[in-house]
Amino acid sequence: MNIRFLETFVLLAELRNFRMTAERLHTTQAAISSRIASLEQEFGVRLFDRNARDVSLTPDGSKALIHAERMVKLLRDMKEDMLDKHAYAGVIRIGVIESIVHSWFPEFLARLHEAYPRVRIEIASDTTVHLTEKLNKGDLDLVLQGNAVHVSLVDTIALGQLPMRWVASPKLEIGNDVLSLADLAAFPIVSFARESEPYAAIERMFATVGDITLHLNGISSVATMIRLVRDGFGVAALPPAIIQQELAAQTLQLLRADTVLPPLEMQAAFRHNQENPLAETIGMIAQEVAIGFATNRGQSIACAPPQT
Repeated sequence: MNIRFLETFVLLAELRNFRMTAERLHTTQAAISSRIASLEQEFGVRLFDRNARDVSLTPDGSKALIHAERMVKLLRDMKEDMLDKHAYAGVIRIGVIESIVHSWFPEFLARLHEAYPRVRIEIASDTTVHLTEKLNKGDLDLVLQGNAVHVSLVDTIALGQLPMRWVASPKLEIGNDVLSLADLAAFPIVSFARESEPYAAIERMFATVGDITLHLNGISSVATMIRLVRDGFGVAALPPAIIQQELAAQTLQLLRADTVLPPLEMQAAFRHNQENPLAETIGMIAQEVAIGFATNRGQSIACAPPQT
């Protein structure tokens, strides 16, 4: 019996919606349906009654849910008990995007050192696309990244969102105006790397505008992005969470725009059935830290992931 299928069953019983369950597990509705069908075939009963909008447990499904919840909890408890935190002396290879490095990553590292003092931590900072490639190759155990393309045999844990804002140097003297997309396009625009979702979102946003010439610069280094915009090169789409010092020093300012940028989604990803038993546990620590960061800073800085 596949424990992930049982976890899917438990979550679907809670949400009663295939689409919401698929989104929560970062997979497709077809995959969710296949997992449930496999369980129903194995148990020899129908677990859910389905209609056009949602699902509900059958009497057999309600009976099975009691046992499934116990089994899922037992496995999680077993994984935790098998880890002697202070005795564990392995290596954990963590990849992380720069937006997390410049926001709650220091607190995460402190929590990690406290929980596993003998673990050696190896860190790689890169774009989400490159981190995903390294995870799939086995070069990393856990990645803290933006939302990536769904990949088989990879599990994810939601880490919430970092709201994005248009920012610029006060030198440009545009901080008091409400800016349209056409107004913003009058300046060079600095964004994350070309293969990133924020870059693609900006391209889609400006594609709705009429006859304008867009000068969009994809930069892989957050430090370089901040330096360019601080020096007056142009305007940038950045999370306020990573420029708190610059905002306080008034070397950067938030702009007033008539369009809202989509937030930067964050997630922890690790390979399913991997050899390193710490990856999922440390991913949960990252989620706890992300929730604490959002709670302490407020929704203008960070939004916590939905609670399950």
